[in-house]
Amino acid sequence: MRCLALSLVTLLGLAAAGLAIPLEKEVERPDSWYHPDFPEDRELRKINSRNADDKRTIDYWVKNARATVDQIVKRQVNKKTAKNVIMFLGDGMSISTVAMARVYAGGEEQQLAFEKFPHIGMSKTYCVDYQVADSACTATAYLTGVKGNYETIGVNAKVPSYDCEAALDTSTHTHSIAKWAMDAGKDAGLVTTTRVTHASPAGVYAHTANRDWEDDYYVSVDGCDAVKVDDIAEQLIHGEVGKRLKVIMGGGRREFHDRSMPDAEYGSNGYRRDGKDLIQEWLDLQEDGETRNYVWNKTELMAVDPKKVDKLLALFEPSHCAYNLDRVHQQMPEEPTLAEMVDIATDILAKNDKGFFLFVEGGRIDHGHHDNRAKYAVDETVQFSEAIELARAKFSEDDTLIVVTSDHSHSVSFSGYPNRGNNIFGTAGTASDNLPYMTISYGNGPGFSSHVDTEKGTRRDVRTMDTSPDNFRFPATLPVDSETHGGEDVAVYASGPWSHLFTGTYEQNTIPHMMAYAACIGAGAKACP
Repeated sequence: MRCLALSLVTLLGLAAAGLAIPLEKEVERPDSWYHPDFPEDRELRKINSRNADDKRTIDYWVKNARATVDQIVKRQVNKKTAKNVIMFLGDGMSISTVAMARVYAGGEEQQLAFEKFPHIGMSKTYCVDYQVADSACTATAYLTGVKGNYETIGVNAKVPSYDCEAALDTSTHTHSIAKWAMDAGKDAGLVTTTRVTHASPAGVYAHTANRDWEDDYYVSVDGCDAVKVDDIAEQLIHGEVGKRLKVIMGGGRREFHDRSMPDAEYGSNGYRRDGKDLIQEWLDLQEDGETRNYVWNKTELMAVDPKKVDKLLALFEPSHCAYNLDRVHQQMPEEPTLAEMVDIATDILAKNDKGFFLFVEGGRIDHGHHDNRAKYAVDETVQFSEAIELARAKFSEDDTLIVVTSDHSHSVSFSGYPNRGNNIFGTAGTASDNLPYMTISYGNGPGFSSHVDTEKGTRRDVRTMDTSPDNFRFPATLPVDSETHGGEDVAVYASGPWSHLFTGTYEQNTIPHMMAYAACIGAGAKACP
C-alpha cells in the first residue's frame, strides 16, 4: 500500500488557488490502508459454499436476530438452590481460542456447548503482584475467592513465591470451594488433563509458595526443607482437603512414586526422593466399609462400577495426559477422553443426596499455546466443549449450576482477512513482503525461529513448509522458549441456579463466592435463609 501523494489540506489549498491538482495514476481510497480489498477473491467469495443463498438475503438475518431476541426475552431467572456445582476451567482458553475452536468444530456460525449457556460475564485475571497472571495465582482466585501472588497457590499475597517459611503460617492459607462444599455435607472431586498436582487442580486442595513444588525433590531443589514443607502431592494424599476428595482423576503418576519405583506403563522412575509410594498410602487410608479404587488406564476406568466405589484415584500418565490428537492419530487406546473421565466422576459424586462440587480442567489448551502448536490447543478446546455438553445433558439446569471459564488468556491472534470457510489453520492473505501469512499467529514463542530466516532477516514462505502435522508450530513475532499468557479479561459462561449472577465484569476471585451463594455453602452470603 502507498500513502496518498498529497494531504487533503494541500489538495484543497491548490484547488482554491485555481491551480491544477497533480493526481497520481491511481488514487487510493483512504480506508484502503485499514481495510484492503481482494479483487482476486471476489469470484471465490460469490461461490463460497458457506455463503449459501439464504444468507445473502435481508430476511435471513432479520429472522436470525428476531429468534435470538425472542430467546433472550423468554429467558427465566432461576433462583433455586444449586444442589450440584460443576466448574469447568479451560486453561488458557482466550476469546480468540473459543472463536478458532468454533470454526474448527464446524464453521463460523457454530456454537460450542458452553456458548449456548444463557449468561456470560467477564473476569479480570491479574495477580496481586503481576499484570499478566499464571495458573497458580488464578486458581487461588477462582477456587478460594482470594487473589494471591504469581506462582503461589492457596495462600494470600503475604506469601511471596519461593518463600520456604511464609506458607507454613496457616493464617495465610485460603480454602477452596471444594472444602466449603464438603463442610456442608456434599462430596467433591477434580478431573484434569494435566498432572493432578499441576497449578490449576492444586488450587482445589493445596497451600504452597510455589507451583513447582509438586514433589519433595523440587521442594529441596529450591533450598527448602522437604520435611517441613509438604509438597503438593503429599497434600493431595494427606492434606485436610485432598484426603477427603471422592474423585481424583488426571495425570502425574511420577509425583507420587519414589525414583526407585518404575512406572507400571513405561518403566520410567518416579520423581520423589523420600522413598514414598503415595498411591499405596492413599489405598492404605481406606476405612472400614469404604471401597477405594486406583486405576491407570482406560480399560480399568471403564470397568469401575460407580455404585460400588466410594473413592477413585485415576492417574493415566507419568506426566500430563496425552493430547487428544495424539491419542487419536498415534493410537493410544488406553487414554480416556475428558468426557469419559467426567462421566465416571459425576456418576460417583452424584450418589450423595446432598449434592457435589466438581472441578474439571481442560488443561492442555494452555500447553498447546505455550508451544505455538495451535492445532493442539484448538482441538483440546473442542474436547473440553464435548465434556461440558455431556455434563449439561446429564444434569438438570433446575438444580445444577455449571460455570465455564478460563484462568487467563494467551498471546494468540485470530486475524487477517480469510474467506468464509477458510481452513482456520491456513493462510489469511499476503503481506507487504509478498509472502502469505497465517490466520493464526502468536505475539511471541518458539514459532519465531520456524518462520523467520534470521540470517536474511526475512520471513520464510509458509508454502514451502509442511503445515499438516498436528504439532506444527505457528508463527510468532518474538523469540521466547515458551509463549506467554495474555493479560486481557476472559469469559465466564453460566447455566443453572443463580447463573444470572455471572454477568458484567468482575474480579476473578468473585467466582467461587457466587457459586457458593447459589449452593448455600461457605461462610459468605447465601441464597437460602
